[in-house]
Amino acid sequence: MKIKKGDKVRVLAGKDRGKEGEVMFAFPAENKVIVEGVNLVKKHQRPLSEDQPGGIIDKDMPMHVSNVAVISPKDGKPTRVGFKILEDGTKVRVCKRTGAEL
Repeated sequence: MKIKKGDKVRVLAGKDRGKEGEVMFAFPAENKVIVEGVNLVKKHQRPLSEDQPGGIIDKDMPMHVSNVAVISPKDGKPTRVGFKILEDGTKVRVCKRTGAEL
């Protein structure tokens, strides 16, 4: 999976198409990511303790990684991700659109 925690992404498909956010969690085994403020659902929460009240809360749900694209740091447009090996042997992620390192 080429998208990691902390990446700025734009949603390409679904009810939140066009929204941007940061990846909070990545689940490589399931090919899913949780993006901050995207794919929210209402959850009815019961009070767990006297301090924490119950009610209806908004919860971020996972979405498939194919529905998001990384935003290029140079031009701010969605791009695909590739890999490049540097002279010292380290492997880095690069934008296919601009060639900038992520």
